Amino acid sequence: MERGSDKHGRLLDEHLDHETKSLRQGAPVESRADDRRVQEDNGDDEPVVDALLTSLADFGGLSHDEIEARSDLARHLQPSIFPARRSELVASASALGAPPALVEALAQLPDESYENVQAVWAALGGHAESHDHGRVAPPPTS
Repeated sequence: MERGSDKHGRLLDEHLDHETKSLRQGAPVESRADDRRVQEDNGDDEPVVDALLTSLADFGGLSHDEIEARSDLARHLQPSIFPARRSELVASASALGAPPALVEALAQLPDESYENVQAVWAALGGHAESHDHGRVAPPPTS
């Protein structure tokens, strides 16, 4: 008579334990913080979709390239470092894998305190978007 068992051998149990450890405990905090700022790739059978919705008619006067560059800047600067000086901006961009051209541009900034990404964008020569969308204000009512 055979006895059935649902237990595995010690080696297989250890292997399964190792394989499922990240599912039970979660990924380390550092990797989760970096992963949430990276856009996922498209699947094999999915169409390539730009992160920017190009169906919107007006982007506040910014071109598609300017919006992409500003997004790239924001993706490579940790929000928690602000207000930040030039050296902190360079360190953050380097730690988050920014392209060398972006790190170099940040290194050329004046050594001042920057309150947020928008201030860094402006210091790099980026344009601010207008929020009036070209609308003319209605005449005042009396």
